[in-house]
Amino acid sequence: MSGNDFVVVRSRGPASDLHERPVPDPATPAIWWHDVTSPALVLGSAQDQSVVDAAACRAAGVDVIRRRSGGGAVLLLPGEVVWFDVIVPLAGTGGPGHGPMSDIRRSMVWLGERLRDVMGRGTVHDGPLVATPWSRTICFDGIGPGELVVDGAKLVGISQRRTRHAARFQVCAHTSYDPSALPALLRPGHRPPTDVLRPVALIDDATAGTLPELLRTTLTTTLTTTPTT
Repeated sequence: MSGNDFVVVRSRGPASDLHERPVPDPATPAIWWHDVTSPALVLGSAQDQSVVDAAACRAAGVDVIRRRSGGGAVLLLPGEVVWFDVIVPLAGTGGPGHGPMSDIRRSMVWLGERLRDVMGRGTVHDGPLVATPWSRTICFDGIGPGELVVDGAKLVGISQRRTRHAARFQVCAHTSYDPSALPALLRPGHRPPTDVLRPVALIDDATAGTLPELLRTTLTTTLTTTPTT
């Protein structure tokens, strides 16, 4: 195994525990494949918690947690999402102007291209953030660099957090999606009508069950063969 070989580590538990898992220093290339055991409404790092209807979340048995990367809220439901983190050590992947990790936007597009290649569908968004009136509240209503889109519907969402030693990409896609489920957990005034929200594309169960392993192979090859100087 070389220093650029990715490994897939599958974990099961509450979303709060999986989000709080620290990236080791030094970091090693890895895909952390998460299976959530209970519903969770995940807020972006800068999102105001006042948008949440706490009583509705308690009644529905939904935990409210916060991730360390930006963007709007994502609803993680057991058996209905594919969620994994891609851990890329920054040492050896190129400094400014070099390599796929040279800046945040470029690295998001790099990962999106790898995901598109292994999934065999979707268009990688390579422009600025596409915002809607509700995208700051609901993550899947906007489209950011590197994210995959099918016929205008978001297929794969990607967020990123960096430390001095590693980039942590959080990747999410849905195998089932009820557009009314997340808005029902928000307070009146922060609850969009479902008919104004952007449609969400789904991935099939077969893809969901193999995507992290397929991605592992192409990421290992890419980082091994990409010049860094």
